[in-house]
Amino acid sequence: MADADKGRQTVLVVNGPNLGRLGVRDPDVYGRQDLATLTRDCEDWGKQLGLDVQVLQSDDEGQVIRWMHQAVDQGSAVVLNPAAFTHYSYGLADAAVQVTQAGLPLMEVHISNPSSREAFRRRSVISPVATGTITGMGFYGYRLALEAVAHLLENA
Repeated sequence: MADADKGRQTVLVVNGPNLGRLGVRDPDVYGRQDLATLTRDCEDWGKQLGLDVQVLQSDDEGQVIRWMHQAVDQGSAVVLNPAAFTHYSYGLADAAVQVTQAGLPLMEVHISNPSSREAFRRRSVISPVATGTITGMGFYGYRLALEAVAHLLENA
């Protein structure tokens, strides 16, 4: 959905469980920067790309699913870090596919590289329904995801 005042496309950057603990939880894996830093970075990158970025985080699976529904209803692209929901949330996968079926980009992003970690992290139920997936690039992966969204929207 374009922001009427700014003419910017809205992008929901949705973060799943435990990402509110960035900077504290496993800093060797997720880095030492916190969610507030990620939020500022994403908002700044969005402005540079002509996007209106809204950064969201919840540990509640139902809330993350509702944000996918909101994206569809409002015509917003999505950058999604599903965190632990990546591996087992068929409900979130069903909601995420509605985003792409509506013709909206949905980029899956992970701060770490799940494929290089424990075996249970190597399967994503989100990747098959996402427009694309970026892993292992730290916070920079969000920038790459926002650049991909901007490119996809511009060339739609």
